[in-house]
Amino acid sequence: MNASDPVVEPSADPVADDEIRDVLPDDLQPEFAGAYQFPDNSRRRIPGAIYVALAALCFIAWTTSNDSSALVNGGIFWAGCILGVVGLISITSGWRMHVDERDALVAAQQAIGFPVGHASAQQVWHGVRSRPTWRVFCYSAEEPPLQRGLVLVDAVDGRVLQHLAEPNPELEHIDQIDHVTHGDLESD
Repeated sequence: MNASDPVVEPSADPVADDEIRDVLPDDLQPEFAGAYQFPDNSRRRIPGAIYVALAALCFIAWTTSNDSSALVNGGIFWAGCILGVVGLISITSGWRMHVDERDALVAAQQAIGFPVGHASAQQVWHGVRSRPTWRVFCYSAEEPPLQRGLVLVDAVDGRVLQHLAEPNPELEHIDQIDHVTHGDLESD
């Protein structure tokens, strides 16, 4: 630190620093009990259109400038190419979701082959063009659940992409604990 560097003094009013707080939106508050609305992936088309418009401006500037311009050169051409490609990818990957999480849970129930008790759905993306997909993890309706399953449901057209069902491996752990506990009680 040089003698000429300014020294930053701490705030004289500590209350003012404490008043600045990050606040979660109302729909993300823990006490919020309404249905959560997942954002639609078709919003990707907006920045894609902006990128394509910027690419067009780059190409117009490159074609209308003379060769001796220091500001407009081959870099503007390549920037236009990159912006155009990124814009087209953004526009074509802006899928409109027609299947919500409730529809995905119904499709998982039909595909998995056992009555579903507890289940959860998570939105993920699949493939190079980021097609929206629901990942549904579910347990059978028995208590404790005897089976569990994982189902991937396409969020655009509702097709079941993959599904897997297996016996609940947590039951083996519970059986081992019960056996040890009951074995210890019987030996007393």
